[in-house]
Amino acid sequence: MKIDDPAARQNGWQGGFTKKSAMMARSGLAIGLTAGLLFLLATLGLLEIIRAPVQTHVGVADSTENASPPQSGSTVPLANQHGHQYLLGVGKGDITGPVVEINFMGYADPAQLGTGLRQRLYSRAFIIGDEDDTTSRIVYLVLDTQAGDTAVRHGILTALSELGEEYAMYGPQNIAVTGTHSHSGPGAWLNYLLPQITSRGFNKPSYQAIVDGAVASIQQAHESLQPGTLSFGSIQVFDANINRSPYAYLANPEAERLHYRHDVDKTLTLLRFQHHTNDGLEDFGVLTWFPVHGTSMLGNNTLVTGDNKGVAADLFEKMTNDSSFVAGFSQSNVGDTSPNVLGAYCESGDAAGQMCDFKTSLCGNKTQPCHGRGPYFGRDDAGTASSFEIGRRQYAAAFELWKNASAFTAIEGKAVKSFHQFADFSSFRFELPNGTMAKTCPAALGQSFAAGTTDGPGAFDFKQGTSDANPLWSLIGNRIHKPSETQQTCHGAKAILLDVGESEDPYAWSPNIVDIQVMRVGQLFMIIAPGEATTMSGRRWKAAVTSAAANTFSDLATEPVVVLSGPANTYAHYISTQEEYSIQRYEGASTLYGPHTLDAYINQTLTLLPALDASKASFPRLERGPPPPINIDTSLSFITPVIVDRSPLFKSFGDVVTDVGARYMPGHTVTASFVGANPRNDFRLGQTFAAVEKYNSQVNIWTQVRDDSDWSLVYEWKRTSTVVGTSQVTVSWETKWENGAWRRDNTGVLDKNHGDLMARDVELRGRYRLKYYGDAKSFGGSITPFEGVSGVFEIT
Repeated sequence: MKIDDPAARQNGWQGGFTKKSAMMARSGLAIGLTAGLLFLLATLGLLEIIRAPVQTHVGVADSTENASPPQSGSTVPLANQHGHQYLLGVGKGDITGPVVEINFMGYADPAQLGTGLRQRLYSRAFIIGDEDDTTSRIVYLVLDTQAGDTAVRHGILTALSELGEEYAMYGPQNIAVTGTHSHSGPGAWLNYLLPQITSRGFNKPSYQAIVDGAVASIQQAHESLQPGTLSFGSIQVFDANINRSPYAYLANPEAERLHYRHDVDKTLTLLRFQHHTNDGLEDFGVLTWFPVHGTSMLGNNTLVTGDNKGVAADLFEKMTNDSSFVAGFSQSNVGDTSPNVLGAYCESGDAAGQMCDFKTSLCGNKTQPCHGRGPYFGRDDAGTASSFEIGRRQYAAAFELWKNASAFTAIEGKAVKSFHQFADFSSFRFELPNGTMAKTCPAALGQSFAAGTTDGPGAFDFKQGTSDANPLWSLIGNRIHKPSETQQTCHGAKAILLDVGESEDPYAWSPNIVDIQVMRVGQLFMIIAPGEATTMSGRRWKAAVTSAAANTFSDLATEPVVVLSGPANTYAHYISTQEEYSIQRYEGASTLYGPHTLDAYINQTLTLLPALDASKASFPRLERGPPPPINIDTSLSFITPVIVDRSPLFKSFGDVVTDVGARYMPGHTVTASFVGANPRNDFRLGQTFAAVEKYNSQVNIWTQVRDDSDWSLVYEWKRTSTVVGTSQVTVSWETKWENGAWRRDNTGVLDKNHGDLMARDVELRGRYRLKYYGDAKSFGGSITPFEGVSGVFEIT
């Protein structure tokens, strides 16, 4: 099937805002960066849980709702049980940082400050080791963050080195730090200046929460190591992603495109972790790869979530009814993908209701009105329903695959190998496969970078798909660093807006030093990409490794299986093909190191690939490469700390301000508000800010049945007086997520095309109360915990 036919293109493009949402969230990228840049330039003088067992309540597809899944703890036959035996462990750690008053990382909008929490964020760790060689291990982390990061990885490695000899086998060469690319989590934790601008600098507590949770997940995985087997399978997911830059994709050679049915990858690959028991194999974890942007939650969302991949992981884990089961939903060649599967439409102006321009994503020559629409477009919910649905679709596909044991092939071979090396891409010279010489350039972002995407459009007169420089914005960019003629020539079609790779004042703005890393287990090869590879970039990269591995490793008993993970280890923006780069849409303009960026990554990967030969020493002795700067202790910060919390006159912390009603029906929202304190005082890692408790009349006790890791329980905080230091917390239990009522449209009609939730009205009936857990800060700096409890209510 040819994908370059107009009808197919129109049917496969972008996703989801209401007009109101569009107005609230528009222009974040360019406005945020512009305001932040002007502020920074002026500043620098450059311008004159712990929970009880609960009932399963997960969303499932129609095809899986009534199936009997293989439960964790049960034994499951494998199609090929002759795979190699490895040491396997999984772990999960809470990385939920400041949920209020900190800018979200992703949309680059300084106005998008957190106001609460819908879903906790986690690090999920997967350790694979050689049974006979304790030094041969790899650690794969899936963080519910926008990306992996240089400073975060450095912090994790430093913390592990301080744990003693037991953890000495874990180091730079065998730890991969990947992000799910969620755009709905707190920022201010990244190493370089550019992403710090809209967050008003670096926030050490935000950074430390990620590091501590990641290390905790590794420790848990390490402590759970047992002999077991790995197997992999794949399934097609046709309704969870589309290409948001199909015009750029069509610049790739037609002969190459004809090899693929779709302009995004539709394959979800699942790695199954099973331990050996006396009765057979026991499931305890899954790790998946599927490319879809974490932009289901929109730019006007201010509640922390793990976006669609956080939903998928949570649904899978809860389906098993095993609190130790870990499901990682990892990112892949995500660069030009979108979860907004209904397409991109003009939300205002003369072209309102029409699809955005195919080439430029403009609406009447304007960028801002063009927004992608998710599956539940039209709801004024900041993308909440669409995020849940795209996550549910990934979960449903993974579940369908997981319950089909015959769909899996065992991972075979003794090799547990990895390599990691830093490479300086500011001036890397290498030979292309055709024999010509090429080089990379110091990092730079083009004018179309500020145009944003249909998932989050930019502002002013920035447009995608242009190589023309705007004199005004070039003037502003030149105040940071004016690109030389050599730099502009090196970047070719890119009209440089921000010459970030040559900007060192007051410290590095963006990375020039990138991570080159590949992990191998038997016939499985994992490319750890430091940027967002586009669909075709990922395909080329994987194909190159597949071919090289097949021709290099004599120990391969079967065809190599190659997956790509990213953005990981550092955030090096995008990786487009040379042809896509020439179009200079957002992805090409955000490809940092010039038109040969992808070629350089592939060259470095293939150069180091022989180090994964099973016949060599446990870990190859490679030069580390030029180390990147670590800016943890030197980063600027203009983020105001919490000064003090006070309760209103004649009130105490935790007192009920607005209580619940007496009775509710299933599907209703139960809400109570309390005298609160700033949640930045204590992130309550591994605990909760809010809970639902159910009364058990048989034993006369209250049991916690929901906490703030549950999608249905929402915690919101607002400052009522900055001067006095008072605040209020609202806890809402949205029971519509429990019984499927969330699928009803504005007319009350239930959308039956998407399945339902497993919880039924009868399971919700009972007596409940809401609880709030807070921590108040005194003028002296001491932190005092407290609780608030609502009245009792019934669901009937």
